[in-house]
Amino acid sequence: MNVVVDLNRCQGYAQCAFLAPEVFTMHGEESLLYHPVVPDGQLEQVRRAAVACPVQAIVMGEEAGAGAR
Repeated sequence: MNVVVDLNRCQGYAQCAFLAPEVFTMHGEESLLYHPVVPDGQLEQVRRAAVACPVQAIVMGEEAGAGAR
């Protein structure tokens, strides 16, 4: 499963980093770093993080990020 964060939309609320810290981490106060391929065992945490994002900046799916290569 892939995940993409629209970094133009992301406001740095860090809900994703609290809910799925193995995938999303904050670099400083506002910069988000993330792993585009969801590791085994982290799918439910990433789903929760996507739902919790106040600005809906997280997109999940096999197609997420396919055009970014």
